Amino acid sequence: MLSRTADHLFWMARYIERAENTARMLDVNVQMSLLPHSEMSSEEGWRAMLGISELRMAYDARYSKVTPRAVIDFMVRDPSNPSSIYSCLQASRNNARAVRGVVTTEFWETANGTWLELHNLLSGKTLEREPSEFFEWVKFRSHLSRGVMIGTMLKDESFHFARLGTFLERADNTARILDVKYHGLAELGHLVEPRADEPGAVVEGNGHGDFYHWAAVLRSVSAFEIYRKVYRDIITPARVAELLILRADMPRSLAACLEEVVINLGKVSNSRSDETERRAGMLSAELQYANLEHILQTGLHAYLTNFLNRVNDIGQRISRDFLVWHN
Repeated sequence: MLSRTADHLFWMARYIERAENTARMLDVNVQMSLLPHSEMSSEEGWRAMLGISELRMAYDARYSKVTPRAVIDFMVRDPSNPSSIYSCLQASRNNARAVRGVVTTEFWETANGTWLELHNLLSGKTLEREPSEFFEWVKFRSHLSRGVMIGTMLKDESFHFARLGTFLERADNTARILDVKYHGLAELGHLVEPRADEPGAVVEGNGHGDFYHWAAVLRSVSAFEIYRKVYRDIITPARVAELLILRADMPRSLAACLEEVVINLGKVSNSRSDETERRAGMLSAELQYANLEHILQTGLHAYLTNFLNRVNDIGQRISRDFLVWHN
């Protein structure tokens, strides 16, 4: 396969996933903003999200104050922000058009239809009236794109490069979404899982506001019902971390994403990719055999920061080994 074709497929899938995960992060903050809290706490939440997305400097250059409306506009419709939902869906469509002869007609029509419908939604003020409804639409179109890809594309190198992009981006964004909530927790004791009868346990119906915060985080990665099935009715920070980091049977967990990265890397392996495969395999194995207690002792923010650096390194190595290198 030509490296330029592989490059378009890889980034096409990454941009679809990035748009979805930007919608997920924004939806978490919108849901949390409905809970009672101070104006300073609200601003810190929105600013933390910009920081986790590495967009704080770009935002501050355009806006004098952090407000929910300004952040949402910047993250959704601003074409000057390369990570905005608008920019991501545009880039995904452009990459799909560049490989129109490789992707199926059904996939191209889905990507093109998403782009056209986005304009209608933004001009129709859906975002202003019902932001959560808009974010659900973004997630649905991402699900639809992946479903069409899986259901219609030949499982050849084209398919595997697209899947590599999907799971690298998902791993990156799941770590960032989790870090939005944990970022700023200085004391390890805040992350040690309590027993159900201890005050620190977050149980539905006990009036503890943290239940709704953690429920919003879980819903942001489609994990609330999975959490209920695995852990029953107790929500604790440690169990949320375990589910989203270590459980390979949770589709958006870090362990599940790296497992897929390793599988798809093996399908497109070439003479230059040994070191990339080794690093991906090491990270996947560490997640497979990791101990949550050790992660929490290390410090979850530090652990997630290290994970993001390693995923970024794998992504850069994939570009060098297979794709058109992006400076």
